[in-house]
Amino acid sequence: MISVKLPTQSSVITVMTKAAIKASRGLLRDFSELENLQVSVKNNRAFVTSADLKADKILKDELQHARPTYSLTSEESEEIVGEDPSYRWIVDPLDGTVNYMHGFPHWAISIALQKDGEFIAAVTYDPIKNEMFWAEKGCGAYVNDKKIRVSGKRTMSDLLISVCSLDQVAGKKVFTLANRFRRTGSVTLDMAYVAAGRMDLLLSSADPNIWDVAAGILLVREAGGVAAAKNGKAIASYEEMAILGNVNIIQSASDICFS
Repeated sequence: MISVKLPTQSSVITVMTKAAIKASRGLLRDFSELENLQVSVKNNRAFVTSADLKADKILKDELQHARPTYSLTSEESEEIVGEDPSYRWIVDPLDGTVNYMHGFPHWAISIALQKDGEFIAAVTYDPIKNEMFWAEKGCGAYVNDKKIRVSGKRTMSDLLISVCSLDQVAGKKVFTLANRFRRTGSVTLDMAYVAAGRMDLLLSSADPNIWDVAAGILLVREAGGVAAAKNGKAIASYEEMAILGNVNIIQSASDICFS
């Protein structure tokens, strides 16, 4: 039985966590029977599994039932424009599909809520570890019932760094940090790890997809961190995001990794 202990939370976070837990049941069942998993290839050549699609349907049904007037954007299905377009759900039913397909237990479900273009609530759920990362604007960030905070590291030589692309570690300037880099295959979960201080820094790919970063940006901000562009300045839009971490190392990361 899946259960997550959470402190008192708003009704919108309750909706999001319940939807994530419900969708996770099928993902966990299929994860234990990978030999029967049906896999296809999308137009952008990314893999999609039958598990992705089933989880996507559950999430959409749950979120639309709870808030029928909200719009919804998902990685795996067409945009839904609601009666109240100022609110929008942003959903990734399975981030880390290649990991999932290989039985590698690092993948997650991600849900964010936008109001007038601003991220106001976020959930990233890791069913394997039964860890629910969640945040609401102005209320802090949590994993299950524990408040979390980004790491306080101040020097680049003492970091654990998540990278979304191997190209990001090819430059001469970052060669001395090579043993500090990790590419795990789930940017959503890695962003949650940055919020929890398990990773110190994340270097994003160019032009990230909104469903990959929406929840993570809010988690990190509410955990005391910063989402920055390549120049080290705070982002105005998610498309600019290149660096995620604590404010003490953002500029150093910009200078070493992007200059």
